[in-house]
Amino acid sequence: MSKSTDTAIKILTLQRELDRRKDDRLANYNKVKVHKKQIAFHKCKKRNRWVFGGNRSGKTECGAVEVIYMARGIHPYRENRKNVFGWVVSLSSQVQRDVAQKKILSYLNPDWIERIVMSEGRRDSPENGIIDQLIIKNVFGGTSTIGFKSCDQGREKFQGSSLDFVWFDEEPPKDIYDECKMRVIDKKGDIFGTMTPLKGLTFIYDEIYMNKYGSKEVWYEFMEWADNPYLDKKEIKALTESLSNDVIESRRYGRFCVQSGLVYTEFDENVHVIEPFEVPPEWQNNISIDPGLNNPLSCHFYAVDYDDNVYVIAEHFIAGKEVSYHAEKIKEIARRLNWKTDKNGRLQALIDSAANQKTLASLKSVTELFYEQGIAVNPHVNKDLFSGITRVKQYFKEKKIYIFRTCPNLIRELKGYWWGSGDVPVKRDDHALDELRYFIMSRPKAEKIPYQMTEVERDKERLMRRLKRHARG
Repeated sequence: MSKSTDTAIKILTLQRELDRRKDDRLANYNKVKVHKKQIAFHKCKKRNRWVFGGNRSGKTECGAVEVIYMARGIHPYRENRKNVFGWVVSLSSQVQRDVAQKKILSYLNPDWIERIVMSEGRRDSPENGIIDQLIIKNVFGGTSTIGFKSCDQGREKFQGSSLDFVWFDEEPPKDIYDECKMRVIDKKGDIFGTMTPLKGLTFIYDEIYMNKYGSKEVWYEFMEWADNPYLDKKEIKALTESLSNDVIESRRYGRFCVQSGLVYTEFDENVHVIEPFEVPPEWQNNISIDPGLNNPLSCHFYAVDYDDNVYVIAEHFIAGKEVSYHAEKIKEIARRLNWKTDKNGRLQALIDSAANQKTLASLKSVTELFYEQGIAVNPHVNKDLFSGITRVKQYFKEKKIYIFRTCPNLIRELKGYWWGSGDVPVKRDDHALDELRYFIMSRPKAEKIPYQMTEVERDKERLMRRLKRHARG
């Protein structure tokens, strides 16, 4: 073979490889246009990750890519393993074929497939059938297995295996979800899900969005149409105008909705919840308490900056304790914050007027008991529910209130406060929200400071008046 022929073959081989890479969807994933929330999902190290997204927001794409990253052993942000075994769980075999299976095949280079096991259809045309297992070449040697399951098979079909991951494409029944959690324990594997929340306030709402068990491994993200860099803005506008408000909440924004609706729709955890920082002493404003003895007592410390922005910077929230216990915990927080006191060394705080009532355990009111413990509480608060909610909503809408991440109970209540019948919020888990209203309603509306002219401007105005008088005279 001549040298020129050898060079020509090398050039042709290189060109074929470049052409292949150009058509390689996985190699081009988030390269030309970047979907920031997809990247955040892949980077997250938590073991129970969920994307709540509207239709066409890009949620299924990141689920499919995550499966291939793990199976191939090429995850860019995690420690990779060889001989990985995981499941892709769809609602039915037909949905599997049309959605999750189709997405995975679109990102999977045929050269990486060792073997295909079909449940229905032909191996030489897997996209038209129902795949049982994909056996994938792992870059560390050996093979990885991607198994496909459908929820309509029933919980019994999800028993027995030890898994590295489970991807739920849409929300599964709770018994299947619980069974799959058992399957990843041995290998310290991952659960991840991508879904549009169309079923209302289900167990996923409680366990993932509300994180009612306080798991440190739970993470979630919302994706909406505007997050997808491949969706045209005109198309987004046209789609939005064609849908009702309640449908938009789930179909566009991926939010959990019930017919009665969320009260504080303006609250956005990504905007209004911030990391704690050292607050200047001049910002210290007030403490607000919702007294609960059998119910939780909720107390928060509030600061206000020079631009009239409110910061919720500390939280005490616990049930079943006496006033003396609560008072000591509140004073501990105050000492840590070096919080201001009155001339007698007492803390000042707002409190629900119900604190004026005598308790069953004492001849004294809660107000009196707090005073004896060194906290002078003011029970004369504005408790008007609707005007209070309106004011709080306005603060969130105008981005005038921020909550430290160290106040989880206030954040949880904001996320789970729903309108009930008769346009009244459901009276459940609202202790922190009540005292938030007390504080916001205690603040006078900011008034515009009248403009003060400088001496030069006053001289100029006097001169103009003399000139006008002279012209008239």
